[in-house]
Amino acid sequence: MTPPVPVPAAAQQPLAVADVQTIQLPDGRIVTGYAINPVKAPEPVRERPAINPLAVNIALAGIGFAAACGGLMLLTTFIAAVAALIQQLIILAAVIFGGFIATQVLGGHDRGKTGTVVNIRRAVFKRNHFHG
Repeated sequence: MTPPVPVPAAAQQPLAVADVQTIQLPDGRIVTGYAINPVKAPEPVRERPAINPLAVNIALAGIGFAAACGGLMLLTTFIAAVAALIQQLIILAAVIFGGFIATQVLGGHDRGKTGTVVNIRRAVFKRNHFHG
């Protein structure tokens, strides 16, 4: 019978691991090699280049101008539409008023009027005085 082989305890790596490690196995053999998870030094933090505030302001102004252009186009279109509406209303008023005046001037005078009609056949004016 062979003696039982002891089970090795779980290996714990120290906080700082050297580049080359030497481990003695339970049966007495020595194994030398590199660490599985070598500790790496943290990379230095790279500083981002500062953004020029003038460039930021120019970019924001461009965005604002682009947003305002649409509104300005709508505003000018609205003003043109209102001007056309006012022009058409003025023309309509002139046509209606002109038609009313034309019917008064060219229409018959006796239609729809009531009153007494006096026909003067012979009138005599002497010294700016009427004798009828």
